Amino acid sequence: MTQSRDHGGGLDTAVAEFGGQRDEWIDLSTGINPVPYSFDSISENAWTALPDTAAFRRLDAAARSFWNVPDAAHIIPAAGASAIIARMPDFTQHGGAYIPTPTYNEHAAAFAVRNRLSDQNDKTEDVHIYVHPNNPDGRIWPDITTREQGLTIIDESFCDVMPDASHIAATAHPGTMVLKSFGKFWGLAGLRLGFIIAHPDSMSRNGIDMQELIGPWAVSGPALQIGTRALDDPEWANTTRTRLARDAGRLDQLMANAGASIVGGTTLFRLYETDDAVLLQRKLAHSKIWSRIFPYSDTFVRLGLPRPDQFGKLEAALK
Repeated sequence: MTQSRDHGGGLDTAVAEFGGQRDEWIDLSTGINPVPYSFDSISENAWTALPDTAAFRRLDAAARSFWNVPDAAHIIPAAGASAIIARMPDFTQHGGAYIPTPTYNEHAAAFAVRNRLSDQNDKTEDVHIYVHPNNPDGRIWPDITTREQGLTIIDESFCDVMPDASHIAATAHPGTMVLKSFGKFWGLAGLRLGFIIAHPDSMSRNGIDMQELIGPWAVSGPALQIGTRALDDPEWANTTRTRLARDAGRLDQLMANAGASIVGGTTLFRLYETDDAVLLQRKLAHSKIWSRIFPYSDTFVRLGLPRPDQFGKLEAALK
């Protein structure tokens, strides 16, 4: 059984069809912060030596503080949330997964490639997976609770814009696993850094240990250093949340002026309804702006936020 892995990104394909040079384009097809965390130079040792235990401990401490991780929970860093998602069917081992849709499709794709994608209405499955807030509509799941049987996986890749909504407190007890993505909120997707946070009893199931699946040195030395610095900088995070909220409102107004209706989203991406999603995508593409449309909807268009200095180009393209 196969499952389509349609994604944002794919800018090279857009360039090939619509022309121009890659650096001329504005890529709004992803939900990545367009104003990334800035950092000073990385130590030479981070590039030349295998990551050491002390570096992992520093990252662990920074993550615990930033996300208020319960003392009882363990943290496993990995090379991005996608790498974690791909291993979940191996970790859970038996049965399928209940995944409310529409949502980020990598979860379903990971189970489908192993012929374990269940009927999406079957809540009796051992594994329940929620994207919180959801991609692409921004839906939040406030009533997720730890289940006595099975495992609940909560993908909080976009939750750093609304930290008060996080389910991280549930990881103090077995049954709930929270996934975190560094690349989205901090705007450094190319760094490839993600986290699994869960009670130790949830990190080992049916004789399979998640740390063993992830393997040693799963995070590079530079990622350890940059991730630690960023997570130790709550002032940057607070300032960024304010800017993202302001820019999301600005984007909503531009799209409303162009006749699109807001459906949902987060302050990292917005989902709009328009008469013809393909037509709007192509219109923007002719102005070297790439957007995201979906195979299950003829009317939905998702836009990430432009940089503050890019709004003028988007406004002109929408006229």
